[in-house]
Amino acid sequence: MPPRTQPTARQERLGAELRRMREASGRTAREAAALLGTNPIQMSQMESGKAGISEERLRRLASHYACDDAALLEGLVAMATGRTQGWWDEYRGVLPPSFLDLAELEHHAAFLRIISVVHVPGLLQTSDYARAVFSFMVPELPPQELEPRVEHRVRRRSVLAGSRKTPYTAVIHESALRIKVADHTLMLQQWRELIRASEQPHITLRIIPFTADGFGGANCSMLHVGGVVPQLDTVQRDTAHGSGFVHAAAELVRLRKLFDKVEAMALDADASRDFLYGLTREA
Repeated sequence: MPPRTQPTARQERLGAELRRMREASGRTAREAAALLGTNPIQMSQMESGKAGISEERLRRLASHYACDDAALLEGLVAMATGRTQGWWDEYRGVLPPSFLDLAELEHHAAFLRIISVVHVPGLLQTSDYARAVFSFMVPELPPQELEPRVEHRVRRRSVLAGSRKTPYTAVIHESALRIKVADHTLMLQQWRELIRASEQPHITLRIIPFTADGFGGANCSMLHVGGVVPQLDTVQRDTAHGSGFVHAAAELVRLRKLFDKVEAMALDADASRDFLYGLTREA
């Protein structure tokens, strides 16, 4: 098969893990290629996500690399063999690849944790709220580009519904609740939606109020996507140039600590729900 021209973030992550495992063993790409009866070019394509790898080949490499982490190996096997067409593939060629990568990451997540300071988290947004956010882009999006973005954002909520019910923790700063992306009626609907979400047993919603002392984390927004083992976690952060996915081990350690530090400043779940009720009573 020809190499993939645009591997997904999940495919690139599998390749990166193969490369890390090889480098930790002190083996060269040429040695690994010889073990599989292939060439260094194809080995490079596997390690960049541009070529797939079978379970049999992956297990042979793991044995050759003396990888004794059974849980990590099974997680990598699942990544290598579990690729199926997801609902997000319907938007390929319609939305930027980062939209699809995020939906795929969320679909496979063991848990999700998010810190949001400016906007209500995407998985908790009403369609009207999402439309208001996307409508503010410059240049303005035409309807044929705006509506697919709104629809895609709403469909991402499937990971919180049905039989899946992925554990989800959202830490939201009060500023995200106070900024009126449209009018007060829309925000009232959004607050009520957050209350409904917070009543779900698998969703934990915690709010950092303006009155919290010592909060210097205005730039700490992030999405922590849990893997089947901690080594396969991913953190997604928005930048001025788009979304970025972080999975370097040292950065994951730092960002987990940062998440815990921010979360410690939030109200507990019950107090956060009361806070939301207070917002609706102000209306």
